[in-house]
Amino acid sequence: MSAGIQEQDYTQKFSLSLWRRILNHAPEYKRSLLFLCLWMGLCALIDVAFPMMTRYAVDHFIADSTTEGLPLFIACYAGLIALQVVSIYAFLYLGGKIETGVCYVMRVKGFKKLQELPFSYYDKMPVGYLMSRLTSDSVRLSETVGWSLTDLSWGVIYLVFSVIAMLTVDVRLTLMVMLVVPPLALVSWYFQQRILKAHRGVRKLNSQITGAFNEGIMGAKTTKTLVREDENLKEFKSLTQTMHKTSVRAASLSALYLPIVVSLGSIATAVALWQTGSMALRGALQLGTVMMFVNYTVQFFDPIRSIAGTFSEMQSAQAAAERVVSLLETEPGIKDTPEVEAVFGDSFHPKTENWPEIKGDITFSHVDFRYEDGQQVLTDFNLHVRAGETVALVGPTGAGKSTVVNLVCRFYEPTKGNILIDGTDYRERSQLWLQSNLGYVLQEPHLFSGTVMENIRYSRLDATDEEVMEAARLVSADTFIQKLEKGYQTEVGEGGSRLSTGEKQLISFARALLASPAIFVLDEATSSVDTETEQIIQAAIEKVLAGRTSFIIAHRLSTIRNADRILVIDGGKITEEGTHRELMEKRGAYWRLYTNQFREEQEQELLGSRAKE
Repeated sequence: MSAGIQEQDYTQKFSLSLWRRILNHAPEYKRSLLFLCLWMGLCALIDVAFPMMTRYAVDHFIADSTTEGLPLFIACYAGLIALQVVSIYAFLYLGGKIETGVCYVMRVKGFKKLQELPFSYYDKMPVGYLMSRLTSDSVRLSETVGWSLTDLSWGVIYLVFSVIAMLTVDVRLTLMVMLVVPPLALVSWYFQQRILKAHRGVRKLNSQITGAFNEGIMGAKTTKTLVREDENLKEFKSLTQTMHKTSVRAASLSALYLPIVVSLGSIATAVALWQTGSMALRGALQLGTVMMFVNYTVQFFDPIRSIAGTFSEMQSAQAAAERVVSLLETEPGIKDTPEVEAVFGDSFHPKTENWPEIKGDITFSHVDFRYEDGQQVLTDFNLHVRAGETVALVGPTGAGKSTVVNLVCRFYEPTKGNILIDGTDYRERSQLWLQSNLGYVLQEPHLFSGTVMENIRYSRLDATDEEVMEAARLVSADTFIQKLEKGYQTEVGEGGSRLSTGEKQLISFARALLASPAIFVLDEATSSVDTETEQIIQAAIEKVLAGRTSFIIAHRLSTIRNADRILVIDGGKITEEGTHRELMEKRGAYWRLYTNQFREEQEQELLGSRAKE
């Protein structure tokens, strides 16, 4: 299961620069965040003002037994309350707007990034991990930006102005209260390191669990046929138990951290009560001033607790933020140069008016290729395919057949040498230019949820219904489509689950043909269908490939006898080359492959006939 695949570990310390990078990815919400912090700051200043209003009321109205100035005092107090109500409404509105907006932006940008990343990225990144980044991680991140950062601004502003107010009353008392801050900072540093580490582990395990869910659902049929329900459940339980332990550890650290902060605050409050009480008894302080100082001391640790809690939340969210940012800032392994984009555009802003027409003449010139893990696949590989030529690639598993066509499609790029299309290195053209002129039919074609009509039209969205149906007729797909309950408007189900493999294959041929590509790639396109369906698909192939440069990776060698050229590839090199007739006359590797396969098919047919008798 995907849970066994190890994802990147994040070990950097807590960093505000990471949150600045997050905001740089959502610049449209920077202004809203600034206004939110201003409203939170205003709310903090009003909170600072209330103890001072209480001091004035006690020392002036109560101590002096007078009502002089009371109406103005009431008006000011009511004004502060009204202003606080407005500020609370404003920050709640802006906080909600930022939370939902940042989540939206992260998901849109994340999805866009997934469209830009090359084929090789998906070789090493499980689907579940990516889903986790765009779902739970994005939500966690947006909640933090919307609320935790604003709580931090309130706490800091309240803290600064309440200290200033206390210093105006008694510097010595204020410094005594502040003595608790250094041990508080030390405790915070100690717990933050451990809380962040625990939450990173939780987010990583969450990705693995999402991946396990994905594989469990997608592989349900295989699980049933291999009777792996119990083993899968054990593996999943192991994952969830590990996540449970890690989550409990993270929660325990947070639960221990906050009471320590509260306890330190209580000690400081006790010191303040003792000292101010003694001074009041000696007549050194008025009662209103004592109440103000005690209020500030008690409330002084509210923002500290708030800041501590915010840092705890941000520690948790940083694990999610790191993972989202790592996706958004992933540099594609294959990308067009700025000079190419300036002329031909990028994937989202193509300059099709500058695109040259592809004829389909393809040349491999001294091409080497190795994967990131160091595995060498091709060495000094040379090949020239003429425009309109059909070339079949055969050979043992791992010989390099798929690598050749993936290089043609620019899903990968050569580590050495050049690939020329119509005489020009294809890196001097945009990826979209090439892939817009490419038709690729897989062994297991993928259909999207929707109707048959929508799936065929997927390759050219401006195609008319008649053009869609004409493409289906050309590949003989129209025959079975007309027999479906609603014809072209029949829902195919998720992944085409309501259709047979052969039917999905014919629809994929129609879809590819509708785009009218100059280059075609067929990757084991008939290996998963029965003989009768294969004959229909073979006829479709001949129609589709007419006049187009084509590469066929074939398992059934009988399907490539009409290819213009057959290449036998072994160890990343072309060991034999020629037409079917020429290679059979050589009686070499191709002859052995073909005769062995023909003998096996004859034996299977004979066994099938006897079974029917």
